[in-house]
Amino acid sequence: MADSGNSEAGSGFLSKFLSELFGSPLNLALVGVCSFLVYKIWSSRRKHDPPTPREPELPPLKKQDFTHEQLREYDGKAKDGRILIAVNCKVFDVTRGKRFYGPGGPYGIFAGRDASRALATFSLGEEALRDDYDDLSDLNSMQMDSVREWEMQFTEKYVYIGKLLKPGELPTEYTDTEDEVNEDSKDKKEKKTD
Repeated sequence: MADSGNSEAGSGFLSKFLSELFGSPLNLALVGVCSFLVYKIWSSRRKHDPPTPREPELPPLKKQDFTHEQLREYDGKAKDGRILIAVNCKVFDVTRGKRFYGPGGPYGIFAGRDASRALATFSLGEEALRDDYDDLSDLNSMQMDSVREWEMQFTEKYVYIGKLLKPGELPTEYTDTEDEVNEDSKDKKEKKTD
């Protein structure tokens, strides 16, 4: 019962305040002037803010496979700033997500690395990242499902570049026509979903 009394008192105060505010032509004029001034201040600040320059898009990286050492070169700190991440032995160009995966980003620790174990265990620490091949054989089925889900998300959002090579595995020879065929099929899929 006390709550309903507080509720009625609160709504009574609000209705009294609004009637006082909008009941007088002078108050209405003052509210209008204040609103206009706030708008002018806000809009003038937006005009004076310099537009943030867009970084030029990097040309697409040619499809290729990577060793762990080669992958490490794409940590976003190199001259072109390209960032690659491996998930479940697939390498993705995540440069578009530089604010997340770049130096200083919340997931910058994954840049140029195999992030599979860290994503499976939801760990952002160095202990979840390996500098050599990690077969993930000690992960349980739920963690492996998580890795596959992350792989699907990266496949949908970023460009697949190639495989992360196991020790002794030879790289695949990708051809330019193969890349064109993949681009054509991707364009067709996008048109179907539109």
